[in-house]
Amino acid sequence: MTYKELLDAARPRMGAVCKACPVCDGRACGSRIPGPGAKGAGDTAIRNYQAWQNIRLNMDALHEGFTPDTTLTLFGRSFRIPVFTGPVGAITHHYSDVYDDVSYNDVMVSACAEAGIAAFTGDGVNPVTMGAATAAIAAAGGVGVPTVKPWDAATVSEKMELVRRCGAFAAAMDVDAAGLPFLKNRQPPAGCKSVEELRGIIADAGVPFIVKGVMTPAGAEKAIAAGAAAVLVSNHGGRVLDGCRATAEVLPEIVRAVDGRVPVLVDGGIRSGTDVFRALALGAAGVIICRPFVPAVYGGGAEGVRCYVDKLAGELEDAMLLTGAKTLADITPDKVWLP
Repeated sequence: MTYKELLDAARPRMGAVCKACPVCDGRACGSRIPGPGAKGAGDTAIRNYQAWQNIRLNMDALHEGFTPDTTLTLFGRSFRIPVFTGPVGAITHHYSDVYDDVSYNDVMVSACAEAGIAAFTGDGVNPVTMGAATAAIAAAGGVGVPTVKPWDAATVSEKMELVRRCGAFAAAMDVDAAGLPFLKNRQPPAGCKSVEELRGIIADAGVPFIVKGVMTPAGAEKAIAAGAAAVLVSNHGGRVLDGCRATAEVLPEIVRAVDGRVPVLVDGGIRSGTDVFRALALGAAGVIICRPFVPAVYGGGAEGVRCYVDKLAGELEDAMLLTGAKTLADITPDKVWLP
Protein backbone atom coordinates (compact mmCIF):
# COMPACT_ATOMS: atom_id res chain seq x y z
CA MET A 1 0.00 0.00 0.00
CA THR A 2 1.32 3.43 -0.97
CA TYR A 3 0.54 6.57 1.03
CA LYS A 4 -1.67 7.87 -1.81
CA GLU A 5 -3.60 4.59 -1.87
CA LEU A 6 -4.02 4.85 1.89
CA LEU A 7 -5.55 8.34 1.66
CA ASP A 8 -7.78 7.35 -1.28
CA ALA A 9 -9.11 4.42 0.74
CA ALA A 10 -9.64 6.60 3.82
CA ARG A 11 -11.63 9.48 2.29
CA PRO A 12 -15.04 7.77 1.96
CA ARG A 13 -14.69 6.43 5.52
CA MET A 14 -13.62 9.56 7.41
CA GLY A 15 -16.95 11.28 8.03
CA ALA A 16 -18.20 14.72 7.07
CA VAL A 17 -15.31 16.93 8.19
CA CYS A 18 -11.89 15.31 7.64
CA LYS A 19 -10.96 15.21 3.94
CA ALA A 20 -7.83 13.04 4.37
CA CYS A 21 -5.91 15.76 2.53
CA PRO A 22 -2.62 14.94 0.76
CA VAL A 23 -1.08 17.54 3.09
CA CYS A 24 -2.79 17.89 6.47
CA ASP A 25 -2.24 21.63 6.96
CA GLY A 26 -5.43 22.60 8.81
CA ARG A 27 -7.01 24.51 5.92
CA ALA A 28 -9.76 22.14 4.78
CA CYS A 29 -11.18 21.39 8.24
CA GLY A 30 -10.66 24.93 9.54
CA SER A 31 -12.71 25.68 12.63
CA ARG A 32 -14.97 22.63 12.46
CA ILE A 33 -15.42 20.81 15.77
CA PRO A 34 -16.58 18.02 16.07
CA GLY A 35 -13.89 16.96 13.66
CA PRO A 36 -10.16 17.55 13.41
CA GLY A 37 -10.53 21.33 13.13
CA ALA A 38 -9.92 24.07 15.68
CA LYS A 39 -11.78 26.47 17.93
CA GLY A 40 -12.17 29.93 16.42
CA ALA A 41 -10.80 30.62 12.94
CA GLY A 42 -8.30 27.76 13.00
CA ASP A 43 -5.38 30.17 12.52
CA THR A 44 -3.07 28.41 14.98
CA ALA A 45 -3.39 24.98 13.38
CA ILE A 46 -2.47 26.43 9.98
CA ARG A 47 0.41 28.39 11.49
CA ASN A 48 1.74 25.24 13.21
CA TYR A 49 2.18 23.54 9.83
CA GLN A 50 3.57 26.55 7.98
CA ALA A 51 6.19 27.37 10.62
CA TRP A 52 7.99 24.07 9.97
CA GLN A 53 7.98 24.70 6.21
CA ASN A 54 9.75 28.03 6.73
CA ILE A 55 12.78 26.19 8.15
CA ARG A 56 15.12 25.00 5.39
CA LEU A 57 17.65 22.16 5.48
CA ASN A 58 21.36 22.75 4.83
CA MET A 59 22.32 20.05 2.33
CA ASP A 60 25.84 18.61 2.48
CA ALA A 61 26.61 15.47 0.51
CA LEU A 62 30.41 15.78 0.78
CA HIS A 63 31.02 13.02 3.30
CA GLU A 64 31.57 9.28 3.39
CA GLY A 65 28.51 7.13 2.83
CA PHE A 66 26.66 5.77 5.87
CA THR A 67 23.36 4.28 6.95
CA PRO A 68 21.59 6.78 9.24
CA ASP A 69 20.73 5.57 12.73
CA THR A 70 17.24 6.90 13.50
CA THR A 71 16.89 5.14 16.87
CA LEU A 72 15.55 7.07 19.88
CA THR A 73 15.86 5.83 23.47
CA LEU A 74 13.35 7.32 25.90
CA PHE A 75 12.80 6.20 29.50
CA GLY A 76 14.86 3.08 28.88
CA ARG A 77 12.96 2.00 25.73
CA SER A 78 14.29 2.13 22.19
CA PHE A 79 12.16 3.21 19.25
CA ARG A 80 12.76 2.89 15.51
CA ILE A 81 12.30 6.61 14.86
CA PRO A 82 11.80 9.61 17.20
CA VAL A 83 8.07 9.72 16.47
CA PHE A 84 4.99 8.93 18.56
CA THR A 85 1.33 9.09 17.59
CA GLY A 86 -0.82 11.73 19.23
CA PRO A 87 -3.79 11.07 21.51
CA VAL A 88 -7.28 10.89 20.00
CA GLY A 89 -10.44 10.34 22.02
CA ALA A 90 -14.12 10.18 21.08
CA ILE A 91 -13.15 8.94 17.62
CA THR A 92 -16.73 8.37 16.45
CA HIS A 93 -17.73 11.89 17.56
CA HIS A 94 -14.93 13.57 15.62
CA TYR A 95 -14.71 11.29 12.57
CA SER A 96 -17.11 8.43 11.75
CA ASP A 97 -18.51 5.23 13.17
CA VAL A 98 -16.24 3.06 11.03
CA TYR A 99 -14.17 2.93 14.24
CA ASP A 100 -15.00 3.51 17.89
CA ASP A 101 -12.58 4.10 20.76
CA VAL A 102 -12.17 0.38 21.42
CA SER A 103 -11.48 -0.71 17.83
CA TYR A 104 -9.36 2.37 17.02
CA ASN A 105 -7.07 1.84 20.01
CA ASP A 106 -6.83 -1.89 19.33
CA VAL A 107 -5.46 -1.11 15.87
CA MET A 108 -3.37 1.96 16.65
CA VAL A 109 -1.56 0.81 19.78
CA SER A 110 -0.62 -2.64 18.48
CA ALA A 111 0.29 -1.38 14.99
CA CYS A 112 2.56 1.31 16.44
CA ALA A 113 4.30 -1.20 18.71
CA GLU A 114 4.85 -3.54 15.76
CA ALA A 115 6.17 -0.65 13.64
CA GLY A 116 8.73 0.27 16.31
CA ILE A 117 7.10 3.36 17.80
CA ALA A 118 4.51 4.01 20.53
CA ALA A 119 1.07 5.60 20.64
CA PHE A 120 -0.09 8.32 23.00
CA THR A 121 -3.73 7.37 23.62
CA GLY A 122 -6.69 9.65 24.20
CA ASP A 123 -9.24 10.34 26.92
CA GLY A 124 -12.80 11.61 26.95
CA VAL A 125 -16.04 12.10 28.84
CA ASN A 126 -17.03 8.48 28.23
CA PRO A 127 -15.07 6.21 30.62
CA VAL A 128 -14.87 3.64 27.82
CA THR A 129 -12.29 5.84 26.07
CA MET A 130 -9.60 5.57 28.77
CA GLY A 131 -10.56 1.98 29.51
CA ALA A 132 -10.11 0.98 25.87
CA ALA A 133 -6.81 2.85 25.63
CA THR A 134 -5.25 1.28 28.70
CA ALA A 135 -6.52 -2.18 27.76
CA ALA A 136 -4.83 -1.85 24.36
CA ILE A 137 -1.58 -0.70 26.00
CA ALA A 138 -1.66 -3.65 28.41
CA ALA A 139 -2.14 -6.02 25.46
CA ALA A 140 0.89 -4.43 23.75
CA GLY A 141 3.13 -5.06 26.74
CA GLY A 142 3.02 -1.50 28.03
CA VAL A 143 4.14 0.10 24.75
CA GLY A 144 1.94 3.17 24.86
CA VAL A 145 1.44 6.44 26.73
CA PRO A 146 -2.05 6.90 28.23
CA THR A 147 -2.83 10.61 28.19
CA VAL A 148 -5.25 11.86 30.85
CA LYS A 149 -7.29 15.03 30.50
CA PRO A 150 -7.05 17.66 33.30
CA TRP A 151 -10.22 16.54 35.08
CA ASP A 152 -11.06 17.17 38.72
CA ALA A 153 -8.85 15.41 41.29
CA ALA A 154 -11.19 12.47 41.95
CA THR A 155 -11.63 11.69 38.23
CA VAL A 156 -7.89 11.97 37.57
CA SER A 157 -7.25 9.57 40.45
CA GLU A 158 -9.66 7.00 38.98
CA LYS A 159 -7.96 7.23 35.59
CA MET A 160 -4.49 6.96 37.12
CA GLU A 161 -5.50 3.62 38.59
CA LEU A 162 -6.14 2.40 35.02
CA VAL A 163 -2.77 3.84 33.97
CA ARG A 164 -0.87 1.98 36.69
CA ARG A 165 -2.72 -1.25 36.01
CA CYS A 166 -1.92 -1.32 32.27
CA GLY A 167 1.87 -1.34 32.75
CA ALA A 168 2.51 1.65 30.45
CA PHE A 169 6.17 2.70 30.24
CA ALA A 170 5.10 6.36 30.66
CA ALA A 171 2.00 8.48 31.17
CA ALA A 172 0.99 12.02 30.21
CA MET A 173 -1.50 14.78 30.88
CA ASP A 174 -2.50 17.18 28.12
CA VAL A 175 -2.91 20.32 30.19
CA ASP A 176 -3.48 22.19 26.91
CA ALA A 177 -6.88 20.43 26.79
CA ALA A 178 -8.03 22.92 29.45
CA GLY A 179 -9.41 25.00 26.57
CA LEU A 180 -11.66 22.26 25.16
CA PRO A 181 -15.40 23.03 25.40
CA PHE A 182 -16.37 19.82 27.22
CA LEU A 183 -14.06 20.68 30.14
CA LYS A 184 -15.71 24.05 30.75
CA ASN A 185 -18.20 24.60 33.56
CA ARG A 186 -17.79 21.09 34.93
CA GLN A 187 -18.59 20.36 38.55
CA PRO A 188 -16.22 19.70 40.22
CA PRO A 189 -14.16 22.14 38.12
CA ALA A 190 -11.69 20.79 35.58
CA GLY A 191 -9.03 22.45 33.46
CA CYS A 192 -5.91 24.38 34.39
CA LYS A 193 -3.66 22.86 37.08
CA SER A 194 -1.41 24.53 39.62
CA VAL A 195 2.12 23.27 40.21
CA GLU A 196 0.96 21.73 43.49
CA GLU A 197 -1.96 19.92 41.85
CA LEU A 198 0.26 18.66 39.05
CA ARG A 199 2.90 17.49 41.53
CA GLY A 200 0.32 15.26 43.22
CA ILE A 201 -0.88 13.82 39.92
CA ILE A 202 2.67 13.00 38.81
CA ALA A 203 3.48 11.33 42.13
CA ASP A 204 0.29 9.26 41.81
CA ALA A 205 1.18 8.03 38.31
CA GLY A 206 4.14 5.95 39.41
CA VAL A 207 5.78 6.05 35.95
CA PRO A 208 7.74 8.70 34.02
CA PHE A 209 5.28 11.51 33.41
CA ILE A 210 5.09 13.80 30.37
CA VAL A 211 3.41 17.21 30.68
CA LYS A 212 1.83 18.06 27.33
CA GLY A 213 0.86 21.63 26.56
CA VAL A 214 3.99 23.60 27.47
CA MET A 215 4.28 26.74 25.33
CA THR A 216 6.62 29.05 27.30
CA PRO A 217 9.92 28.73 29.19
CA ALA A 218 8.01 29.61 32.38
CA GLY A 219 5.59 26.76 31.70
CA ALA A 220 8.51 24.37 31.26
CA GLU A 221 9.98 25.48 34.58
CA LYS A 222 6.67 24.84 36.33
CA ALA A 223 6.31 21.39 34.75
CA ILE A 224 9.82 20.43 35.86
CA ALA A 225 9.18 21.78 39.35
CA ALA A 226 6.12 19.52 39.51
CA GLY A 227 8.25 16.48 38.68
CA ALA A 228 7.76 16.06 34.93
CA ALA A 229 10.12 13.51 33.35
CA ALA A 230 9.65 15.24 29.97
CA VAL A 231 7.82 18.26 28.60
CA LEU A 232 5.82 18.28 25.40
CA VAL A 233 5.65 21.58 23.53
CA SER A 234 2.08 21.65 22.28
CA ASN A 235 -0.86 24.00 21.70
CA HIS A 236 -3.25 21.05 21.31
CA GLY A 237 -2.85 21.06 17.55
CA GLY A 238 -4.09 24.64 17.39
CA ARG A 239 -7.52 23.49 18.56
CA VAL A 240 -7.94 25.55 21.72
CA LEU A 241 -6.55 29.10 21.33
CA ASP A 242 -6.66 31.32 18.25
CA GLY A 243 -3.67 33.62 17.82
CA CYS A 244 -1.32 31.29 19.69
CA ARG A 245 2.30 31.01 18.56
CA ALA A 246 3.29 27.98 16.51
CA THR A 247 5.14 25.23 18.33
CA ALA A 248 8.15 25.59 16.00
CA GLU A 249 8.37 29.25 17.02
CA VAL A 250 8.55 28.56 20.76
CA LEU A 251 10.54 25.30 20.72
CA PRO A 252 14.09 26.81 20.68
CA GLU A 253 13.50 29.10 23.66
CA ILE A 254 11.94 26.26 25.67
CA VAL A 255 14.88 23.97 24.81
CA ARG A 256 17.28 26.67 26.04
CA ALA A 257 15.34 27.10 29.27
CA VAL A 258 15.16 23.36 29.97
CA ASP A 259 18.90 23.05 29.27
CA GLY A 260 18.94 19.25 29.11
CA ARG A 261 17.29 18.62 32.50
CA VAL A 262 14.49 16.58 30.86
CA PRO A 263 13.73 15.60 27.25
CA VAL A 264 11.74 18.12 25.25
CA LEU A 265 9.17 16.70 22.81
CA VAL A 266 7.07 18.70 20.35
CA ASP A 267 3.91 18.34 18.27
CA GLY A 268 1.76 20.54 16.05
CA GLY A 269 1.83 20.54 12.24
CA ILE A 270 4.60 17.94 11.88
CA ARG A 271 3.72 15.87 8.84
CA SER A 272 6.87 14.41 7.24
CA GLY A 273 10.22 12.92 8.12
CA THR A 274 11.73 16.20 6.98
CA ASP A 275 9.60 18.01 9.57
CA VAL A 276 10.86 15.54 12.18
CA PHE A 277 14.42 16.47 11.18
CA ARG A 278 13.58 20.17 11.54
CA ALA A 279 12.19 19.63 15.03
CA LEU A 280 15.26 17.70 16.17
CA ALA A 281 17.55 20.39 14.74
CA LEU A 282 15.75 22.92 16.94
CA GLY A 283 16.46 20.77 20.01
CA ALA A 284 13.53 18.35 20.34
CA ALA A 285 14.32 14.81 21.43
CA GLY A 286 11.30 13.47 19.57
CA VAL A 287 7.96 14.47 18.04
CA ILE A 288 4.30 13.57 18.28
CA ILE A 289 2.17 13.41 15.13
CA CYS A 290 -1.60 13.13 15.56
CA ARG A 291 -4.05 13.96 12.77
CA PRO A 292 -2.41 12.07 9.83
CA PHE A 293 -2.44 8.80 11.77
CA VAL A 294 -6.26 8.84 11.84
CA PRO A 295 -6.70 8.41 8.05
CA ALA A 296 -3.83 5.91 8.22
CA VAL A 297 -6.03 3.72 10.42
CA TYR A 298 -9.27 4.46 8.53
CA GLY A 299 -7.62 3.81 5.16
CA GLY A 300 -5.53 0.76 5.91
CA GLY A 301 -5.81 -0.38 9.52
CA ALA A 302 -2.53 -1.74 10.85
CA GLU A 303 -1.07 -1.76 7.34
CA GLY A 304 -1.93 1.92 6.99
CA VAL A 305 -0.09 2.75 10.21
CA ARG A 306 2.99 0.82 9.02
CA CYS A 307 2.81 2.58 5.64
CA TYR A 308 2.89 6.03 7.25
CA VAL A 309 5.64 5.08 9.71
CA ASP A 310 7.73 3.71 6.83
CA LYS A 311 7.17 6.95 4.91
CA LEU A 312 8.33 9.05 7.88
CA ALA A 313 11.37 6.81 8.44
CA GLY A 314 12.43 7.01 4.80
CA GLU A 315 12.11 10.78 4.67
CA LEU A 316 14.06 11.19 7.92
CA GLU A 317 16.83 8.89 6.67
CA ASP A 318 17.08 10.87 3.42
CA ALA A 319 17.33 14.15 5.32
CA MET A 320 20.03 12.75 7.60
CA LEU A 321 22.08 11.29 4.74
CA LEU A 322 21.96 14.50 2.70
CA THR A 323 22.95 16.71 5.64
CA GLY A 324 25.68 14.44 7.02
CA ALA A 325 23.86 13.44 10.24
CA LYS A 326 24.76 9.84 11.11
CA THR A 327 22.70 9.73 14.33
CA LEU A 328 19.92 11.77 15.89
CA ALA A 329 22.51 13.50 18.07
CA ASP A 330 24.14 14.82 14.88
CA ILE A 331 20.96 16.69 13.91
CA THR A 332 22.20 19.99 15.32
CA PRO A 333 21.04 23.59 14.71
CA ASP A 334 23.67 24.10 11.99
CA LYS A 335 21.83 21.50 9.86
CA VAL A 336 18.99 23.98 9.19
CA TRP A 337 18.47 27.58 8.15
CA LEU A 338 16.00 29.78 9.98
CA PRO A 339 14.37 32.74 8.24
